[in-house]
Amino acid sequence: MSRLHGLATRALHGLDPEDAHRAALLGLKAGLGPRAPADDPILATDLAGLALPNPVGLAPGFDKDAEVFAPMLRAGFGFVECGTVTPLPQAGNPRPRLFRLTEDRAVINRMGFNNRGLEAFAGLLARRGPGVVGANLGANKDAADRIGDYVAGLRRLWGLASYVTINISSPNTPGLRALQTKAALEELLGRLADAQRSLPAQGRVPMFLKVAPDLEAGEVETITETVVAHGVAGIMVSNTTVSRPSLTSRFRDQAGGLSGAPLTALSTRVLCEFAAASKGRLALVGVGGIASGGDAYARIRAGASAVQLYSALVFEGPGLVTRIKRDLAARLKADGFASVGAAVGAR
Repeated sequence: MSRLHGLATRALHGLDPEDAHRAALLGLKAGLGPRAPADDPILATDLAGLALPNPVGLAPGFDKDAEVFAPMLRAGFGFVECGTVTPLPQAGNPRPRLFRLTEDRAVINRMGFNNRGLEAFAGLLARRGPGVVGANLGANKDAADRIGDYVAGLRRLWGLASYVTINISSPNTPGLRALQTKAALEELLGRLADAQRSLPAQGRVPMFLKVAPDLEAGEVETITETVVAHGVAGIMVSNTTVSRPSLTSRFRDQAGGLSGAPLTALSTRVLCEFAAASKGRLALVGVGGIASGGDAYARIRAGASAVQLYSALVFEGPGLVTRIKRDLAARLKADGFASVGAAVGAR
């Protein structure tokens, strides 16, 4: 079966990237996805109070509309984050808007939060069974009150998701990253906190903030203190980058956010900065350029309680998550750690 999935991955590379992604979703919905073996017990861990069978999560963007979170949990991910979802359905930017940079093991996207909207998303998420499934919240491009869009998402998904992530770091919605500035972030998190207080206590779940890797001097410390002050559980580090390290693909000059292998060094550095600034007060999730057990282990030792990946699946196929977990378990044991949690921040 793993050979079949490998062949399918190579076949999908003959299609336009967005068409290939849709075909992959249809295959998963038809039951053609892999079924991973049971996890090594050493991989069981905690993320902001969420019990995970393993620390390897699926990043948002793959399952934008909460269509295939169950098959991806069966494929071996310890948790799945769906979205980004906006209150109103949104077509996103014109195609082409997704590019494989095969030579660089990277992806550039300028999707623009294309999704079917909050109502369709909530209807599917309401059917979820066991497993940790998060929701990544965004704002509509033309919203008059973008903060109001995040509040609306939080209210509608209250009690449906295992956790929520506030995505203010996509480079493909003009002006969105301005919400990372101190005054805007104070208002955003303050209004979200007010909304939480008005909702039933039994629906409360951890909230994360997703940040960009392209931060100016001092912004890590400012974001950290603001997040801590408002009781946010943690930070997802990081989203795609608008920077362009040395690339060789013919698509290297496309506009949009860059993800995959070229993001590894930058996202790891920013994670280390957040770990130093937070001093254990926040749960951190390492995202960006993770394609191996070694990559996952490095983020954990740098301070991440868990990791997420997506772009590497484009090149490695769905069997990648099992290989990452096997290697990660071996590395933990080789270094004498009894658990993932014991290795967090050990760098």
